[in-house]
Amino acid sequence: MATKGQKFKHWSAEEKYEIIKPALDMEISTFQITKETGLSNGMINTWIKKYHENGMEGLKNKKKPGNPLSKYSNKKNLTKEEQLEYENMKLRIENELLKKGYLMKGDGTIVKFTK
Repeated sequence: MATKGQKFKHWSAEEKYEIIKPALDMEISTFQITKETGLSNGMINTWIKKYHENGMEGLKNKKKPGNPLSKYSNKKNLTKEEQLEYENMKLRIENELLKKGYLMKGDGTIVKFTK
């Protein structure tokens, strides 16, 4: 289980391939790779499955978009420009939510509304 503030290792597609290559070539088992690398057997098998389905493209990390407001909300003192960017971003997000049928209350909570 992850702990607060824990950093996770991000593997490149090339690193993943080098780790699973012996299993792909039937040289050693995934269990042996697990013992040698300390990685979970589930992760090794997932990488192998993704490689079989999509080749090297399947091993690439897919970056998920984060919260665009976190850049500003983590700071205590924002410059005037940052305050304006923050407000602009909030309004853009609220606008997109309204287009999708959501409503943002004054306290920042989001509720779905029907017409």
